Amino acid sequence: MSFVYTPAKQKIAKGDADFDTLDVRCILVMSNTTADTDQDAATISAIGTLDEYDGSGYARVDIGASTITQDDANNRSEIDYPDFTFGATVAAGTRQAVGFVIYVEVGTDAQDWPVAYVDTGGFPFAGNGGAINVTVNAEGLLQIT
Repeated sequence: MSFVYTPAKQKIAKGDADFDTLDVRCILVMSNTTADTDQDAATISAIGTLDEYDGSGYARVDIGASTITQDDANNRSEIDYPDFTFGATVAAGTRQAVGFVIYVEVGTDAQDWPVAYVDTGGFPFAGNGGAINVTVNAEGLLQIT
């Protein structure tokens, strides 16, 4: 189940989330995570069990600059990012990867805030020594409806 975290929804509603200027990144998480159920987490450290991927070669990823489009046909705004890679040679972790957390980097996990949890597009899987590539949907990584 993919979703937008409740505090992120609040930031968007108040106009405190300008995706044109925010430093947006992603964290790959494994099967013991509670990132998929802690929908009210206001910071990364507030997620009960992050269970960040631990296979060698993995690193959190800066997903680059956004492109924001108004999609009148579907009555939404699409926040798109380029495709990204968690690492070129990522070994298997101690558990399968089950999704990733899109977050805004502010400084530390106690300050960084989660935007969304995504578990579609090939999850779960185990690293196999190759790249972990994420192909972003042509209609955006995030959609505001």
